[in-house]
Amino acid sequence: MKTIQGIKQIAVQVKDLRRATAFYQEKLGQSLLFMTDHMAFFDCQGVRLLLALPEKEEYTQSSVIYFEVNDIHTSYRKMKEKGVPFVDEPHLVAKMDDTETWMVFFVDTEGNTQALVSEM
Repeated sequence: MKTIQGIKQIAVQVKDLRRATAFYQEKLGQSLLFMTDHMAFFDCQGVRLLLALPEKEEYTQSSVIYFEVNDIHTSYRKMKEKGVPFVDEPHLVAKMDDTETWMVFFVDTEGNTQALVSEM
C-alpha cells in the first residue's frame, strides 16, 4: 500500500499577496479558485497552487514549481511578451530514448524561481 497518493497542493511563500495573485493569474494564466486575507488558491490542472503570506519567519523558503507546457518555445515567447522575467532561454536538459526534456526558468514577482518544462 502506497502512503503517498499524489500531489494535492503546492505552497509558494509570497511577500505581497495581491501582486503575486495578479502575476500567477494574469501572466501565467492560472485559474483563481478563491482568496483569503493571507492566501490565494489556484487550480493548476488538478493540483492546487497555494500562494501564502508566511506564518512565521522560518517559513519563507520556496521550492521550484515546474509548470508543464506542450510547446516550451511558444509558451516562453508568449509569457515573455506578457513581461514574465526569464533567467535563461529554453534549453535541453535530458534526452532519454525518444523523449527530450526542455526547461526554462523565470522569476515571479516575489523573487521565487519557477520553471516551465516540456517533454517532446
